[in-house]
Amino acid sequence: MRRQTRGSTAGPVARVGVCDRSVRRRVALVLSALASPWVVRCATSAVLGVALFATAGALLAQAASPDRPVRIIVPFPPGGINDTIARPLAERMRSLLGNIVVENRAGAGGMIAATAVARAEPDGHTILLGSAATHLVGPLTATAPTYDPVKDFRPVAIVAVSGLAICVHPSLPVKTLQDFVAFARARPNQLSYASAGTGSATHLAAELFKSLVRLPSIAHVPYRGGAPALADLLGGHVPVGVLNISSQLIENHRTGKIRILAVTTATRVTSAPEIPAARESGLPAMVALNFAGLFVPAATPAATVDRIAAALRAALADPVMQKLLASSGLELSADDTPDKARRFIEQEITRWSPLIRSLGLQPG
Repeated sequence: MRRQTRGSTAGPVARVGVCDRSVRRRVALVLSALASPWVVRCATSAVLGVALFATAGALLAQAASPDRPVRIIVPFPPGGINDTIARPLAERMRSLLGNIVVENRAGAGGMIAATAVARAEPDGHTILLGSAATHLVGPLTATAPTYDPVKDFRPVAIVAVSGLAICVHPSLPVKTLQDFVAFARARPNQLSYASAGTGSATHLAAELFKSLVRLPSIAHVPYRGGAPALADLLGGHVPVGVLNISSQLIENHRTGKIRILAVTTATRVTSAPEIPAARESGLPAMVALNFAGLFVPAATPAATVDRIAAALRAALADPVMQKLLASSGLELSADDTPDKARRFIEQEITRWSPLIRSLGLQPG
């Protein structure tokens, strides 16, 4: 019994030892084969192929993004001049960018929309239609700005610019800007002007004009937007207005319901070449512009910005688009590259900050 027991134990142990040696030999042969240059090259190619396939698939999915449309955020309610720019642009940029939607997100003078875009994913799917409100007036006059207009955005381009118009009711016996200055100087504390609101571009332009011609006594009457300001100017309730150039304003001028004495662009506007620029009246510094530009979050890759810029250039090359902008009092901007657009914003901030401080609009 003891031998049987020893024999029954020794047999399996011996077989396991033989089997183990056989396995080790086979493993050694497999490892030797795997170490051969041909196998290494094949394995490396396979891994690289899988990686490249996965990367290409991800890029194609991102490019197509059928479930993620590109959003152009307009920081004001529907129906205004911003929609006049954004919606036709979106239609014409779709051929290169895919599905594009225009989203109106009003509030806080445009700062709610600008803040949302500044904090959005920097992947090219969220674009701000920025303006003087979002990149000049808002951040310079806010007590606690929620973004930096230069550091938190990457400009694509300034799309278009528009000037402002210095207007009077036709009951005032003045035909030119020089006439008006003489008339106002003879009547201190008797005149007032309408603007689209405190801190608006129209307000700043009017105060710039007052400082240049030394007429501080002309009182400011702020309205809640340009439409009610124009309505009161048409009705004679306010004698002077500094308002955004628009097709409606030009039509009222041409029909004699108001009189535009000058525009604040550097040169005469294409849509109304008969109206002189204020600079022609001996005021070379009297340039005040509204602008519309496309901006993306600061960390957006340069290649993505270039792709959006290419789509924008294609859209603006359309003669129908150009005619639409011109009919609204807008001119194509020369600051149509990311670098030029950034310099434009920086220069505007530098130029207007002293006036904003002098008016007590800038905190601190």
